[in-house]
Amino acid sequence: MALCGPSHQLALISVNGQQRTGRISRTKRGFIKVEASTSSEVAVFEEGRLERPNWSGQTPLSRLVGALISFKPLYSILKLGARQVFISTAEKRNIPWRKLTSDILESEVYKELDSVQNPSVIYPDYYLKPFHAYDEGNLSWLAAAEAEPATMSMIMRAVPNASSVDEAKKVVFGNWLRTIEEHHLKYSGNPILDILDIGCSIGFGTRQLADKFPTAKVTGLDLSPYFLAVAQYMDKKKAPRKNAIRWLHGNGEDTSLPSRSFDLLSIAYLFHECPQVAIVNILKESFRILRPGGTIVITDQASKSKAVQELSPVLFTLLKSTEPHLDEYHLTDLEGKMREVGFVNVTSRLTDPRHVTITATVPL
Repeated sequence: MALCGPSHQLALISVNGQQRTGRISRTKRGFIKVEASTSSEVAVFEEGRLERPNWSGQTPLSRLVGALISFKPLYSILKLGARQVFISTAEKRNIPWRKLTSDILESEVYKELDSVQNPSVIYPDYYLKPFHAYDEGNLSWLAAAEAEPATMSMIMRAVPNASSVDEAKKVVFGNWLRTIEEHHLKYSGNPILDILDIGCSIGFGTRQLADKFPTAKVTGLDLSPYFLAVAQYMDKKKAPRKNAIRWLHGNGEDTSLPSRSFDLLSIAYLFHECPQVAIVNILKESFRILRPGGTIVITDQASKSKAVQELSPVLFTLLKSTEPHLDEYHLTDLEGKMREVGFVNVTSRLTDPRHVTITATVPL
């Protein structure tokens, strides 16, 4: 779908529970989605007044939250509380968190581990520390089993007016995929033959990319062999693809993949979990393995999002208690770092109320 001009874009919006094409225009405060042609109902993607949330960085509020989290007895309570809030909130939105988790844990998913795990992988120190309310981080079966309901919950939080997960997915993934396609057509036009999804988790976004570009060979790469085992197990339950997705256990900072071997590279909801040094290393590695004219797409929490900036004190305190690198992420100028690495045509767009999608190109 083509852009409508420098200050306009098309996107999916929810109208009476149905997805329609609507128009977003940029105002002084951000992106505002105006009514669809078939309805007077209005949906909004709006930027806040700040460059980043005042609960991040070195603001007084951020330092206060940091001090609370650093108090170990309170941190343990916050971590447990965050987990319970996430689960109960999901189930209130008809996401069967506990059932989906038990379905995985009581399955034969464990048989997949040996076929995906690379014993030579060396985990960076930051990856071995607790986060997401798991003492082992992503290196556990529980984290892998809960990844599906956690992702579904994140999608529903991103589109709070959606009546179902499927409706929210159409907005979140629909706008994301459209942004990728528009950017690649505008700045490259090369055929998309090979796709890499760095930090693929259990393959939610990876499968969306494979569906969107069915003739491409798609690889999902992640540091957690447990997540990859779940991804492969879930794939085996679905109808076979013409090009099967390859699940690769590796580090996005040093993939060992050949240079200039991909046309499209995705990094979705990963960078807020990484220290800045890892973010820069992943960007450098992405630039190396993309072909000239290749497109990189990064989607993650939007620092300028009005919804993110206006999170309640309870929610942002719980969020920061499970995301140790969140402040560092919000202080990182992603677009600037991408340009420093060598990417051109760096473009940023809110693709749902909470998330920004940044696209860029490797020079031809």
